[in-house]
Amino acid sequence: MNADLADFSAAIFDLDGTLADSNTVWEKLDRIILKKYGITADDEFIDKLASMTYQQAADAIRKLGVPISNEEFTEEINVIAHIEYAQNIPLKPYASELLHEMKNSGMKIVLATASPAELFEPLLRRNNVYDLFDGFITTDEVGKGKNEPDIYLKAAEIAGFSLSKCIIFEDTLTAVRTASKTDAYVCAVYDKYSEQDIYQLKMLSDKYVFSFDKLL
Repeated sequence: MNADLADFSAAIFDLDGTLADSNTVWEKLDRIILKKYGITADDEFIDKLASMTYQQAADAIRKLGVPISNEEFTEEINVIAHIEYAQNIPLKPYASELLHEMKNSGMKIVLATASPAELFEPLLRRNNVYDLFDGFITTDEVGKGKNEPDIYLKAAEIAGFSLSKCIIFEDTLTAVRTASKTDAYVCAVYDKYSEQDIYQLKMLSDKYVFSFDKLL
């Protein structure tokens, strides 16, 4: 199913792996945490870890024998991640251009992310797109991950439209599967950490793009 951006009143964006090229950073951070506790993991495990939520990652690391609580994991990750988000992580190619085009057309734009404000705000400000957003919502704020639709419902509420008037941008299979069960139009975005799921992502989404320039 094809659609034009003009068909929608609001856009709901994931951050990590969708708008921002940040999952490589999460791979690095996860390796740092594991090394601290003397754990060596293969690349496949690290790739999976990088795409998980904080709680999922903490659960996975505990299964390796690391005595770390969700709170401790979050605190350790955020201390290191804050520097990366504030100074280094770029937006994906053409993300800024797409956001500006949407804003200029009158669309509402909402960020729906698992990352906390202390990470996403400096990243978006450094890339000069923070003020393009009409609102922000995190999985922590809704109390559920993206295996449930709550964050999308809240994002649509912030935008002031029903989900049927929204286009959702996501990169992971879990999020795309959940979003596809709502009334929103779902655009799946390529990220190398979800490369193994491309076939399913294409099947579940209304549109799949390898780059945002395809939408300009």
